[in-house]
Amino acid sequence: MKVTVNKVDDANIIVSGTLDAAAIDANVEKLAKQAAKEVKVDGFRAGKVPVAVVKQMHGDKLAQDAEGEALRELIDAGIAEAGINAADMIGQPSFKKYEKTDAGIEVEVEVSTRPEFDLEGYMDVVPTFEKPKADEKEVEAKLEEMAKEQAPFTKIKRKRMVKDGDMTLIDFEGFVDGVAFDGGKAENFNLKIGSGQFIPGFEEQIIGMKYDEQKDVVVTFPEEYQSAELAGKEATFKVTLHEIQEQAEAEINDELAQKLLNDEKATLAELKEKVTVQIETAALSKVYNEDLKPKMVEALVNKFDIALPNNIVDQEVDAKINAKAQEMTEEELATYKDNEEKINELRDSVRADAIDSVKATFIVDALAKKEEITVDDQEVSQAIYYEAMMSGQDPQQVIKYYQENNLLPAVKMGMIEDKLFGKMLGLEN
Repeated sequence: MKVTVNKVDDANIIVSGTLDAAAIDANVEKLAKQAAKEVKVDGFRAGKVPVAVVKQMHGDKLAQDAEGEALRELIDAGIAEAGINAADMIGQPSFKKYEKTDAGIEVEVEVSTRPEFDLEGYMDVVPTFEKPKADEKEVEAKLEEMAKEQAPFTKIKRKRMVKDGDMTLIDFEGFVDGVAFDGGKAENFNLKIGSGQFIPGFEEQIIGMKYDEQKDVVVTFPEEYQSAELAGKEATFKVTLHEIQEQAEAEINDELAQKLLNDEKATLAELKEKVTVQIETAALSKVYNEDLKPKMVEALVNKFDIALPNNIVDQEVDAKINAKAQEMTEEELATYKDNEEKINELRDSVRADAIDSVKATFIVDALAKKEEITVDDQEVSQAIYYEAMMSGQDPQQVIKYYQENNLLPAVKMGMIEDKLFGKMLGLEN
């Protein structure tokens, strides 16, 4: 088999050759003989099925397998001639040509490898910055907010009508078309007016109610309401107001610290210290994500000139095209159907960003190995679990979604990147 290898650049080669028809036929014969010993066919003893019968029954499959075997031999010969280690190949080879002729199949395959490059001077990209410091006003404001959240509500001393901002104690039961619905009833329920906790229009109708007053509150469930049975429906809630409550004055003292820190020996000074750290950490995170991280990625991409595996770049282009398609209307998508020129224009429009994204990924991966930065699967799961809990989602469902949509590698890469940049910036604890 004659094989030609052309080097495109340091990360890509083109392997060319002809899959000889006689060699493919020989592969078909070999595969058919192997199959004859294993397949079961009615009327023949096991291992005694004639090769001709196997070829008649599975001819197309045998031909495909024979062509595949010949193609693997051609690619193996090409990478051997190019001096490439098979372990350095990345992604799947892509076909540039696959034409059947009387002599066989003319093939051109692009093979891509993991890029190698010199990392010298990578610390030059680290920007100078000052860690944010929390001032006294910020700390005091946060303490007041925390104290207010902990301050209890008590029944007001003088009866009056409900005002916006009041905490109320109510009973309610909801009906649609005169029929009570599941989850629409509660007794002695605390509702703060103006909190937006209930369906739009509900809380506003509580304003002006008097003690022990009963009232029909009529609202319409939003079209996007989570329960399909109630979405868009008009409902009547029978509401009884029991009392209005007001919040006690917030006190900032050791007792507050002991309650928040769950430590009977805690002091206000310790709480202030923790609040200070919390404020500074949040501010640093904002600076990192909005300023430092983008600057470092851009600087690294500009600093290193490396050849990239074309198949990985094409995959990233596909991913960006798919992301854009998700945002398009059906009318917009229809304009691309069977319009190769327009599709190519769209691909060209995202290619530069795709190249930068792939380049950054390889650079970060190489630097992480150099700096011995690792993230294991348990860390990834814990991070997703925490984020889900903080956003009020079911952690198990979120992890399942990430698994089913193959998103875990991207999350892991993001965590590795943050660990790496944190080390480079000197932000490690």
